Amino acid sequence: MISRLSEYFFRTLREDPADAEFPGHKWLVRAGYIRRVAPGIFVWLPFGLRVYNKIEAIVREEMDAIGAQELRFGSLLPREPYEASHRWQDYGPTLFRLQDRKGADYLLGPTHEEFFTLIVKDLYSSYKDLPLILYHINVKYRDEARPRGGVLRCREFVMKDSYSFDVDDAGLAASYQQHRVAYQAIMDRLGLPYTVVHAMSGAMGGSRSEEFLIETDAGEDTFVVAPSGFAANVEAVRITPPPEVDAANVGPLQVVETPETPTIESLVAIINANYPLPDHSWSAADTLKNLVYKVTDVDGKESVLVVGLPGDREVDEKRLAAALEPSVAEPFADADFAAHPELVKGYIGPVKAGAGLFLGEKGSSQIKYLTDPRVVAGTRWVTGSNEVDRHQINVVFGRDFSSDGVIDVAEVRDGDPAPDGSGPLSLARGVELGHIFQLGRKYADALGLKVLDQNGKLVTVTMGSYGFGVSRAVGVIAEKTVDEKGLVWPKQVAPFDVHVIPAGKDDLVLATAEKLAEQLSEQGLEVLFDDRDVSPGVKFKDFEVIGVPTALIVGRGLANGVVEVKDRATLTSTEVKLDEAVDFVFTAAQVR
Repeated sequence: MISRLSEYFFRTLREDPADAEFPGHKWLVRAGYIRRVAPGIFVWLPFGLRVYNKIEAIVREEMDAIGAQELRFGSLLPREPYEASHRWQDYGPTLFRLQDRKGADYLLGPTHEEFFTLIVKDLYSSYKDLPLILYHINVKYRDEARPRGGVLRCREFVMKDSYSFDVDDAGLAASYQQHRVAYQAIMDRLGLPYTVVHAMSGAMGGSRSEEFLIETDAGEDTFVVAPSGFAANVEAVRITPPPEVDAANVGPLQVVETPETPTIESLVAIINANYPLPDHSWSAADTLKNLVYKVTDVDGKESVLVVGLPGDREVDEKRLAAALEPSVAEPFADADFAAHPELVKGYIGPVKAGAGLFLGEKGSSQIKYLTDPRVVAGTRWVTGSNEVDRHQINVVFGRDFSSDGVIDVAEVRDGDPAPDGSGPLSLARGVELGHIFQLGRKYADALGLKVLDQNGKLVTVTMGSYGFGVSRAVGVIAEKTVDEKGLVWPKQVAPFDVHVIPAGKDDLVLATAEKLAEQLSEQGLEVLFDDRDVSPGVKFKDFEVIGVPTALIVGRGLANGVVEVKDRATLTSTEVKLDEAVDFVFTAAQVR
């Protein structure tokens, strides 16, 4: 098939869009693949839709290959099933909620676990009907607080989500592995280097969970990789607590004057100057800072959480959000401190001077105090004294204070020890393209999905859920392959196989280019024919911007019986005899 550029609905732009943060987003807009409609909402223009459709076809082929069956739900869904699974509340402000003219509640579906569960419940009732894998490729809606990266993080996007239904956990494990293999095949066919990482299940629920991440600076996810090959999203990293410490020789807790110490560094300096240790210097890691959060649960009930962690670490807000989900935490504001005078801003400590235990005290329900895993029995700390310009030293966990439990939400750093003991961790940024979950029986229990087993006994079906960002994949591939001149599509997803460019207005040049375009089309290639009445320079520039893998250029060399074949990835050219051009380009266009 030949697509004539003079008739195509497209326009390349010479200026970067103002809202584009990353190169792939910039060039998708400039090359005429997408256009912004509203924050996080885009229209797919013809070029973009061709790339999207090729990615969708790859995803569909690999799902069909594992025996999955495709169906299609709508995006407008009733409230009741989401209430049964508690996700009407758990999703919080992420859901787009609306009402019909009769006042009934609906939502725009962010994902469809409940409705796949209900359709199987409606039609199947025996173990003989299982195992079963169903999927659809559909538009999803999430009210993202900060849409960014073009189609990487949208409020409206297309996702493939599939669901497995099995009688027992062994069946679930097999279905999960099938999807894992299918996702690896999809990634390989898309030409994307990926890392499979351990992940949190979040509002989805369930036990085992893994993400397929593509490393890129445009990513919002931080993940770690250990020398052993262990990899995890930072939200899923678990710190191995250090051994307990013998504090028999630690002196008693002391309250000391610490004026003008607005930072951890200034505090450490004054403590070392006035209260030095005999064997080593105090460091930021010896300080215990206590950060206060207001926590709101899904019912709107508020509580106070204090997080105690070493002063050389910061709380990772994403790890905190994952640990508290579906509740939401926000740092204390001045008004919150005014309502809790016992929490002295900047000088909070776990021990109230002269009063013994304070935070973490048994019977205290007003404030919950959770500590970092590094805070173990016998560790000695410098921390706040709950009085302005005063701190406490030689504060020992287990002797002078306790906590209500452990919370692992401190930032993970490059070089931190791996949880499996294999060495230091390496950090990278990535985009989540796939996420697979072993849901277990959460949704089947909530919605009553049971079947009769081999003994005629009703058993609850166990489920898996498997998502893949089809529209996001367009943005990911763009980010991974773009160069300073424009898009560089891999052959398997490129909008066209070959870009035929007549470089001149001579009738013979135009006629030869058109004939070559027809011959290439007859060979089954998708041809973009630049028949516009514009200069060769404009055509060459647009070839670089649009990013078709191969250009066939008919120009001045025609007088000598040769044409030029140009590779978009390397921008290298090869002169080819005219009568060999079609075979040469056909060979070059084949997907490896």
